Amino acid sequence: MILSRTPATRRVVVTGIGVITPIGIGLDAFRAGLRAATSAVGPLTRFDPSPFRTHVAAQVDDFVPGDHLDARRAKRLDRFGQFSVVAARMALADAALDLAGEDRERVGAAMGTALGGIGYAEEQLGRYLQGGLRNVDATLALAVFGGASSCNIAIECGVQGPNATNAMSCASGAIAIGEAWRTIRAGDADVMLAGGAEAPLAPLCFGAFALIRAMTTRNDEPRRASRPFDADRDGFVMGEGATVLVLEERERAVARGARIYGEVRGYGTTNDAHHMTAPLPGGAQAARAMRLALRSAEVTPAEVQYVNAHASSTPLNDPTEADAMRQVFDEALATTWVSGTKGHHGHALGASGAFEAAATLLALHEGYVPATVNLERPDPACAVRHVPAGGLDVRPEVAMSNSFGFGGINASLVFARE
Repeated sequence: MILSRTPATRRVVVTGIGVITPIGIGLDAFRAGLRAATSAVGPLTRFDPSPFRTHVAAQVDDFVPGDHLDARRAKRLDRFGQFSVVAARMALADAALDLAGEDRERVGAAMGTALGGIGYAEEQLGRYLQGGLRNVDATLALAVFGGASSCNIAIECGVQGPNATNAMSCASGAIAIGEAWRTIRAGDADVMLAGGAEAPLAPLCFGAFALIRAMTTRNDEPRRASRPFDADRDGFVMGEGATVLVLEERERAVARGARIYGEVRGYGTTNDAHHMTAPLPGGAQAARAMRLALRSAEVTPAEVQYVNAHASSTPLNDPTEADAMRQVFDEALATTWVSGTKGHHGHALGASGAFEAAATLLALHEGYVPATVNLERPDPACAVRHVPAGGLDVRPEVAMSNSFGFGGINASLVFARE
């Protein structure tokens, strides 16, 4: 039973989900991709990866801008901006929220991205080196900064409320959702479009991650390359895409008869202050982020039935997260299901936390908890209650989603079934 909260607290629910991911574009396709329990990872075809150790990625191959945007609008946006705007449109349509009848000053946008328009910047640099400044697209300066995500959403949707894009590495999407939750609870907005977007599949960016040996080298078996919690994992698989959620103050959502996927109940974020790439051994600050999220949600560890783990498939991250969960949940971890969906869709850096928030909300709303794809030989150092192959037809009442990133950033979200 979820603990009660003070009547004065503004509650926040999710009424719309827009997704562009390697396992599907649109909510129906995303849902089917999670249930299919197969990986979207394949050979990297966006450019020639042969100079690098890693040759695989999780691409959104079937995204055609013209299917979603008019030609002029599509041309003025790079891939990162297109992902952001289209996912926001999808979320609003899914929420059946007509902004024409809304006070636009009470609707805002909060997004997260690790790298913003870096891929577009690389492309334009090539054009500059070939033909000078005259060969560079005039939209470059307006497209590459991370804030282009939430700003383009605001322009597209005409919303004039709070607007921010954070760049807190792989926790960015989760932090955007958490900060949007805080914004509505504080009374500074009634609706927020929140999530993450990433389009990092470009040679220099990809090569930089290959250079620090963060990514898998399982090039001959792409679909088995991302394997969270597995003893044979060897690094993450870079992905791309975007997910945007519509967060609303609960009373107004109920009053307009909105479908509610779940309530955002809690949020916590901390920093390891330890290393730019390696997590703090033992996971003390990751554990503290989870505790802060639980405290703000006013739920106990024993009430959480499912954790969607960050589970990046890296040698250090997965056992550190498992250590942190054991500290937080203690004996309750034996009855808490845990899975990581990056085996499905790869690691889209700043967008991943938003992908996984959507997956967690679907688990609450529809009663299906996805398994961890490619978990064939569980690592004893990652001993948790893994969701069995094929997933589970169970409907949690409370669930947590974790996101951790370079720079020691930790973020946890707690969701509850409506």
